Amino acid sequence: MATYTIHPIVVGTKVFDKSMMTYQHGAGETYTIPIYSWYIKGGDKNILVDTGEISPIQSEAREKAIGGKIYTFEQGLKQFDLTPEAIDIVIHTHLHNDHCENDFKCTNAKIYVHQQELEHIHNPHPLDFRYLEDYIQDAEDNGQLQVMTQDTEVLPGINCIHTPVHTEGGMSIAIETSKGKAIITGFCVIQENFNPPIEIRAMEMDVIPPGTLVNAFDSYDIMLKIKDMADILIPLHEPKFAAVHSIP
Repeated sequence: MATYTIHPIVVGTKVFDKSMMTYQHGAGETYTIPIYSWYIKGGDKNILVDTGEISPIQSEAREKAIGGKIYTFEQGLKQFDLTPEAIDIVIHTHLHNDHCENDFKCTNAKIYVHQQELEHIHNPHPLDFRYLEDYIQDAEDNGQLQVMTQDTEVLPGINCIHTPVHTEGGMSIAIETSKGKAIITGFCVIQENFNPPIEIRAMEMDVIPPGTLVNAFDSYDIMLKIKDMADILIPLHEPKFAAVHSIP
């Protein structure tokens, strides 16, 4: 089985109340998250997990907040001598706009996405304003979408696991590395969600669900499952990866 390395590329940020990440905790605390596109290196395919924002704010203040450099999609890929047209596979954790805004540039890629994400991006609930079908319309019209309905092996060593935590079609990506199984979570969390502070653990909570979720009880249980499965756990918006070139 092939093994891979994972390269975080910061292609956007958001500044909001921390409770958007940590369910019922951190209210009133301003928090900055990085938005990543993850380049998966290994084998003969150029693979990305998510494509990030089309016009990221590149400011000194935001880079200081996350501890790393913010790139445009093209700048980020150029570090690896890649262009959007050179991408062979895009795997989506979900289809909120900040995870798919550059899909239309990846004209030669197969784009893997769960069926429920497609349903929501075309018919979003009023409470979930983060879907915008414009960003995937070109890829859909071009027949690039590979629609998943269950756990799916994309390539040997790269598997998508259905994890309906943040969204109903969320997919966590399990990737075999030289140091074991790395899992990029299919839901929007930071490291604190999986390693709560002592005052949360004192309430007998082993994880904190994300601030926006489908079902709090189910989310908690799914997060425990993913935490147990992973040798290397990669929360989707954890700031510490902004300064990391390669995982592992």
